[in-house]
Amino acid sequence: MENNRFETPVTVKSGTAGTTQLLRTAREASDYLLNNWPGKRSPKHREALQACHDALAGDKPAMTARRAFIAAAREVNVFVSDKAPA
Repeated sequence: MENNRFETPVTVKSGTAGTTQLLRTAREASDYLLNNWPGKRSPKHREALQACHDALAGDKPAMTARRAFIAAAREVNVFVSDKAPA
């Protein structure tokens, strides 16, 4: 089984106005980067995608993918929270 679960989920803005999406794993973050990304595919986007791929392959910890994803999400203003939901 893949150990790509984030210790704390990441909340991002979803495609529809006002809604959010909770990402719990490197796979969910990768899917978001590939299918729901609202902005330009910048170097941070590519780094996040690579970090997610590395986590899914077992080459890097999920925390590395999470950190890279948050940096990319902040860049395009879709980042909402990296705190556990109440």
